[in-house]
Amino acid sequence: MTRPARRRLLDPVVREARRAVERARRRAVAFSELWRRSLQLRVVVSTLALSSAVVFVLGMVLQVQITDQLLQDKIQAAVRQTDASAAAIQPEMAGLNPGPDSVKARFTLALTKLTSSGVDLDPAGSGAGAFEPVLWDPEQVGADGLPVAVGPYREVPGGLFDMLGEASTGYQITTVERETGPTTLLVVGKPVSTSSRAMHLYLLFPLTGEQTTAEVVQNTLVVGGLVLLLLLAVIANLVTRQVVRPVRQAAEIAERFADGDLDERMPVIGEDDVARLAESYNEMAASIQRQIHQLEAFGQLQRRFTSDVSHELRTPLTTVRMAADVLHASREQFPGGLARSTELLVDELDRFESLLGDLLEISRLDAGVEELAAELVDVRVLARRAHDAVRAIANSSGSTIVVDLPDHEVLAEVDARRVERILRNLLANAVDHGEGLPVELTMRGDDDAIAVTVRDHGVGLRAGEADLVFNRFWRADPSRNRRTGGTGLGLSISLEDARLHGGWLEAWGERGHGAVFRLTVPCRHGHGITGSPLPLVPPGLPVVDPAPEAPEPVEEVELTEEEITWQPAQPVTGEREEVR
Repeated sequence: MTRPARRRLLDPVVREARRAVERARRRAVAFSELWRRSLQLRVVVSTLALSSAVVFVLGMVLQVQITDQLLQDKIQAAVRQTDASAAAIQPEMAGLNPGPDSVKARFTLALTKLTSSGVDLDPAGSGAGAFEPVLWDPEQVGADGLPVAVGPYREVPGGLFDMLGEASTGYQITTVERETGPTTLLVVGKPVSTSSRAMHLYLLFPLTGEQTTAEVVQNTLVVGGLVLLLLLAVIANLVTRQVVRPVRQAAEIAERFADGDLDERMPVIGEDDVARLAESYNEMAASIQRQIHQLEAFGQLQRRFTSDVSHELRTPLTTVRMAADVLHASREQFPGGLARSTELLVDELDRFESLLGDLLEISRLDAGVEELAAELVDVRVLARRAHDAVRAIANSSGSTIVVDLPDHEVLAEVDARRVERILRNLLANAVDHGEGLPVELTMRGDDDAIAVTVRDHGVGLRAGEADLVFNRFWRADPSRNRRTGGTGLGLSISLEDARLHGGWLEAWGERGHGAVFRLTVPCRHGHGITGSPLPLVPPGLPVVDPAPEAPEPVEEVELTEEEITWQPAQPVTGEREEVR
């Protein structure tokens, strides 16, 4: 047969084997998952396994004990039967003639008397059952070269023959082949005295009845063990269900409570441990509900206060803005110091208006009233707009913005105003902390998501600061001067805008290697994302072993009693520190 023909014949077999392996693997995985998640299954299986071991050991011990007891009773009854049989044929063997023929004839006569007896020779040996007698002359051999014996002497084991030469009674268990098949025999031997020498009497007791009894006992133990294991499995299942059911109910109620249904409570039934657990859970849930309501009330009050204050400041700010614009327009007529003050007033008013706008935006985001006006746009256009908006700031700081955009359209369903604001805030933040070095904006996209990274090569972030950079009014270095005049809320608003799109805004930074901010948004509104087309950590960074910074030595200064005097605290004046 050629190789292609063998391959055609073996292909169905191989495919079927692979299907069988795959089905077995799926079942194994399903069982493993069920084993991990089901406490009831683990308890039932463990109980069944331990019970099986106990039942097996107990069954083996019972079977051995019962079998040994049956065999010992059989041996005792057989020995008594042999003693009685030897006493019964003793008169026939007393005047035995030593010749082989006369010995064999006397053997036949004795066995005939023994087997033809209508009653038991020994009532105590009635439990021995049926037997086959054998009389054997141990010292004489017939003219045909065979032993002088009557009965099935070939079934007598040689070891028992040697045993009777040293003891008065012996027995041995042996298995012989008969027409009906292998038969197990208990052979008991005893010497019978004659006028010349001792003859051997053997009684062969079949152990068929004992074997049948042992098999019945074994089958009974197996069936009883299986029934017992089944009952134990049912009992373990019922008991475990009584314990697991309240736990499952508690888990379901806790899940609904976590989903926002704060009125969910566990039913309290009885006074046992489960009831105490339910009472404790209900008390905990009530306490959490009260605290959540208090936090919600406080949050609403805080948001209302921020919104009201922001709105109330609009009117006086507008008036001040009009007056400042008039003064700024006439600054050339003022002295130098007054003109400079006018310029500072206008700059601070611009920052104040920006802060009010950010506060209003934060209050709307916190209140959850912001809506996403998603539309299909080319995100490259938004990146270019953000670049144009911060170009002047970058030029004044000496930084250049390197833009790396795809050559093809990058379409996504996003709110153009919010995405552009995110990119503008990231670029302005990078320029402000870039130390005059280039700032890189990179955009990539795939079928599921679009990612934009903004990297600066400035001082970077310390360990743990990447999670704090989006906090409101947080600054990595309070002593550092800002160039963009930000309000400290830009990154917080950008993070909320990214979440509103169902996307991510992440930060990475390392001392000496700058910082990276990555925005990832889904291409289709409402679809979740599982990955980003761009890495957060820049590739190709050198591996540097972190070494602990040595603390600067502090000079200890001892003050005299005259120098230690109490001074009243002075009010702090000056501009509020700007926040990254």
